[in-house]
Amino acid sequence: MTLAPPSWPDASVQSFLPAECQWWVEDNGSLTRGRLVRVFIPHIDQEPMVLVPEGRSDPTAHDRADYRVEPFNIKMRHTAPKIPIAGLPHVKGENRSVYRGKVRPSLVLSVGGQDVPKSLVPSAARWICAKTMIVAPYFGADQDGTRGGWPPAFVERIRRAEYPQYVWDQLPLSDVRESILRLDQVQAVGRSSIATEITPYALSKDAMNIIDEWLTWLFQDGLPADGYLKDVRRVLLDA
Repeated sequence: MTLAPPSWPDASVQSFLPAECQWWVEDNGSLTRGRLVRVFIPHIDQEPMVLVPEGRSDPTAHDRADYRVEPFNIKMRHTAPKIPIAGLPHVKGENRSVYRGKVRPSLVLSVGGQDVPKSLVPSAARWICAKTMIVAPYFGADQDGTRGGWPPAFVERIRRAEYPQYVWDQLPLSDVRESILRLDQVQAVGRSSIATEITPYALSKDAMNIIDEWLTWLFQDGLPADGYLKDVRRVLLDA
């Protein structure tokens, strides 16, 4: 099934697609590349914080402790806590982190490769074969820029494909419309069913090909010479 095409602004990459091509399509398929999902995305630009146990209000309660939160110091990354906490066991070389984040619409760029036969890893730690997917998050751009949001003039330049790390879009969601895809925040997330919401929407094959050109631009510092995006971008920037 195809979605009713939104009204794309003339100064957008999507407006140059032929009439028979869709950007977003609707189906009830499984988790695939190009799928629109909702997942928890941490704020990447924040300073890392860690939990540091300080003691116990009740010395006999080994499942609880008093903590302080402090900035992560890479020189102290292997420092073990002064007291053991049964509920949060310490693993050598690890820290307990605290960070802010938000559930965001995100585009699946990879479903994480092939499953590994259990016979190859019968006693391996779970994290070795934990299923992941690689996503890029969307940030809502329906703001006027007066309260720390996206300035309209900046959004317009993104819509004209001026930057390799930003893609302007209109999502097929009732609560989110004008959005910015952050290709510079591509990250791996778990494929847990309780932590991922799979929407019934995905990018069309044509749209995903354009995103692949965008990724090439960002990762290799240049657009494919025979691609769609290079010519469209030239027209948009000249306008």
